[in-house]
Amino acid sequence: MATTTSAPTTVHENRASASVAGAVARRIGVSVATLVISSVVLVIAWYALLRIFDIDSFVGKRPLDVWQFLFSDEDAAVNRAEMWDSLAITLTDSITGFVTGIVAAIAVASLFTVLKPLEFVFMPLAMLLRSVPLVAMAPLIGILFGRGLGGQAAIGGVVVFFPVLVNAAVGLRSASPQAIDLIRVNGGTKWTALRKVAVPSALPNLFAAIRISVPGAVIGAMLYEWLFSGTGLGAEIFRANAQVQYSKLWAIVVVVTFTSILLYTLVSIVETLVLAKWGPDAGRR
Repeated sequence: MATTTSAPTTVHENRASASVAGAVARRIGVSVATLVISSVVLVIAWYALLRIFDIDSFVGKRPLDVWQFLFSDEDAAVNRAEMWDSLAITLTDSITGFVTGIVAAIAVASLFTVLKPLEFVFMPLAMLLRSVPLVAMAPLIGILFGRGLGGQAAIGGVVVFFPVLVNAAVGLRSASPQAIDLIRVNGGTKWTALRKVAVPSALPNLFAAIRISVPGAVIGAMLYEWLFSGTGLGAEIFRANAQVQYSKLWAIVVVVTFTSILLYTLVSIVETLVLAKWGPDAGRR
């Protein structure tokens, strides 16, 4: 009997694993193709816009100029080292703000779902704060949280918090009422229904918000570096502009752009894996 029972289970698990692996492989293929096509389109648009607006080559650097700055010039090794060191700082700052914003947004959206009156009271306030430009809020954030880890987490977190909050709240509300009623009939609490029904239903909305927030977290980190820390790519791009180092300026823009695209692609792959195993359609063909 044990052999008869375990064999179908094993076959089912193997098929499920193969299905997840296939979904991830397809997503990787699509992401790589999208990355290549996007890169080609960006380079073509780059050349075209500089030509259309007749930007002087001293100010408007071409892709070849950036390539030479990073790989061909005699100082290319030094330029790359400085760029990667600054990029590492910016990525660390981005992760801090990104994680802070995600955790805070999911916690608040969960409270909105369990305690519905809170949403009617605080969601308009959150949207009002969202309408204030981050540059205008940054000095106040610096006063309240300081120039260290607190300010770093606050500025990056603000960029991520609002889109994730709205999408997570919408996703949590989209849970099946019948499934929630079933949980409650069987003695489950609101928190049990949130964990077992609402969260899986909200995963597509949540990941859509996370994908949108990834480039924003990088920009928020660079804003923090420009205003407060004086390190990372945010400070370097300001110094490059002030010192008329336009090749370095364009190189930073290219590095930030492709870093954001790669992070977006990585989140898309993680999204496919998570949704295949725990999303609302997990296990369905």
